[in-house]
Amino acid sequence: MDSKLWMNLWERRRLTHKLIFRTRLTGNFLIAGTAGRRKLCRGLNFTVRILYHQHGFVAMFKFLSFRVRPIQEEGSIKEIAITHHVKEGHEKADPSQFELLKVLGQGSFGKVFLVKKISGSDARQLYAMKVLKKATLKVRDRVRTKMERDILVEVNHPFIVKLHYAFQTEGKLYLILDFLRGGDLFTRLSKEVMFTEEDVKFYLAELALALDHLHSLGIIYRDLKPENILLDEEGHIKLTDFGLSKESIDHEKKAYSFCGTVEYMAPEVVNRRGHTQSADWWSFGVLMFEMLTGTLPFQGKDRKETMTMILKAKLGMPQFLSPEAQSLLRMLFKRNPANRLGAGPDGVEEIKRHSFFSTIDWNKLYRREIHPPFKPATGRPEDTFYFDPEFTAKTPKDSPGIPPSANAHQLFRGFSFVAITSDDESQAMQTVGVHSIVQQLHRNSIQFTDGYEVKEDIGVGSYSVCKRCIHKATNMEFAVKIIDKSKRDPTEEIEILLRYGQHPNIITLKDVYDDGKYVYVVTELMKGGELLDKILRQKFFSEREASAVLFTITKTVEYLHAQGVVHRDLKPSNILYVDESGNPESIRICDFGFAKQLRAENGLLMTPCYTANFVAPEVLKRQGYDAACDIWSLGVLLYTMLTGYTPFANGPDDTPEEILARIGSGKFSLSGGYWNSVSDTAKDLVSKMLHVDPHQRLTAALVLRHPWIVHWDQLPQYQLNRQDAPHLVKVSSLIYSQSLLSVDLQGGPGQLSLQESFFHALSNFLCHLVCKF
Repeated sequence: MDSKLWMNLWERRRLTHKLIFRTRLTGNFLIAGTAGRRKLCRGLNFTVRILYHQHGFVAMFKFLSFRVRPIQEEGSIKEIAITHHVKEGHEKADPSQFELLKVLGQGSFGKVFLVKKISGSDARQLYAMKVLKKATLKVRDRVRTKMERDILVEVNHPFIVKLHYAFQTEGKLYLILDFLRGGDLFTRLSKEVMFTEEDVKFYLAELALALDHLHSLGIIYRDLKPENILLDEEGHIKLTDFGLSKESIDHEKKAYSFCGTVEYMAPEVVNRRGHTQSADWWSFGVLMFEMLTGTLPFQGKDRKETMTMILKAKLGMPQFLSPEAQSLLRMLFKRNPANRLGAGPDGVEEIKRHSFFSTIDWNKLYRREIHPPFKPATGRPEDTFYFDPEFTAKTPKDSPGIPPSANAHQLFRGFSFVAITSDDESQAMQTVGVHSIVQQLHRNSIQFTDGYEVKEDIGVGSYSVCKRCIHKATNMEFAVKIIDKSKRDPTEEIEILLRYGQHPNIITLKDVYDDGKYVYVVTELMKGGELLDKILRQKFFSEREASAVLFTITKTVEYLHAQGVVHRDLKPSNILYVDESGNPESIRICDFGFAKQLRAENGLLMTPCYTANFVAPEVLKRQGYDAACDIWSLGVLLYTMLTGYTPFANGPDDTPEEILARIGSGKFSLSGGYWNSVSDTAKDLVSKMLHVDPHQRLTAALVLRHPWIVHWDQLPQYQLNRQDAPHLVKVSSLIYSQSLLSVDLQGGPGQLSLQESFFHALSNFLCHLVCKF
């Protein structure tokens, strides 16, 4: 091929006067012009031969997988030099190289499968395989499929899904993409109704970087919605589904086609007056509004009314949103695209500079160094926890496709593609599934004992037993909590660990198995033992060390409370060290068996940011008492760390009723004896954490702002004078657990009143604590 590029294209007879062209880094050209004539495109020095085809339809194609090397010439003239490219060390892919594992999704003209590569240097790697039947693809769908393939070839970005292979058979097209086990953002949004502003800020920031990358390549995305934003196993987003995207030459050019999901369309898309990349920023605003409020900003009873609202309706701004969030939304919802944030000469920089994103470190974000707010549950590599069971339960079968015509293969000429990847990517092997959780198991799933070897007991409860176990494939030690499903539903506990187990001081969930009778909850093994046990055995322990310990635990509890989660069982045996170091960083809060998530009346998860508008007062009241109970438990823990003995309880023979009576009086001693060596600021904090009135008790946030925590570096470093308790330390959670089971903390019919239940729980805590000492 010489320096002049000759291309053949079948075209519609109606396009005889229109010239459309594009130049991309991969060398794709779409020319539609007068049949049988040659056209010289301005600014590009190449000749195009356009041939009319008797069947009269548009076909998009590419000669081979090649790269385009722009060569600068005189003035603004550029010559496009095309060189052939073949990926070294990789063979051309075909369907026989992939094993079908599960169906992930299905549409009118194709399916998406979970597949495993069975040959080549990336054997055993899992992918998502998008299969499209040529016979069912209309001309428009063919164009979109080829467009999606071309765009995916070009982009390389941490927040955009990666295309690894593309190939075709006589009747089908295949796109081999990243398998993103976290599912889509829509699934998470549908479960939670709305996100916190911090969640939204993170997702929008990553999305803004992805859109900016597309815009820099001249691509308008045009189909932004939660269903097209996937989550990887770490919780980072990946933008996908480029079938409706449009490539343009520069920012001056406009697209005119009517496409996308109507609720997310920008006004200029609705009225078909032409749109640019600015349309994506309107959709960006719609997505932000939906994530923050759980509703769409413009939604009528039908498609026509929705379009009218987009063009004319006034935006109803929820006042519970922060001023920064409201400001950003107003700047994105500008009906004149030229005035819209992100449409100016600085592009995405305008959005990045907005006060809503003031806490985002954009460089760290791009490098994926900021931890996502939610880590999806993805256990073994092939698990599909976040995909619709309607599809995943189906038997994966890729039936032969019937080609639309004898020369159908030519319609997608040049469709084949092999990605260029780094050494790390080409050697990526899926590790054994001990990374997080499996909650949905299928008939062909392995049993717990197939993957783990069960060892000795660690602890025994009334509805579960905890054992040490060894993962057979890696020989790593874990703990497994075996729960009898007939006695207790572990769903809430698993959901909480699934959502918040990525916190550094919350026990990490590794895996879950369900054999129908028992649920096996696999977590990291707490080799350091109980926190209070370890502290009371230390020969030297100062207030400064006690402050560091309380800060770590309270910071974790504050995080949980901010997410609408109360633990309700912060007894000493549930606060442990993951190793023998004794560092505060190795502390883990464990056993969320009695924990609860804040839910609305319809059962959907909520966060405190929105409780005033969506949660019944009695739900808030219950949640408030439970949160106060958590703080009270930490107050008892602090009291015991400082003195070596417990408040309210005198000995193991105390009954819950006796302890309850002492708690009700609200009296405990902070003077004399061992308290003589304790600072006044420590005593002040203890008294405020153990206040008899839960409404006057400090919250976790206020505890963290107390001088004893804030000015920890000014606290005494001398050894605390504590009761010699090590010989009294015993592991005895049984009495506490049995006592707690006699009370329904949810306050159902016939149960104790809210406050009685609250104080009963506190007495149980002390009963357990006395048994230890």
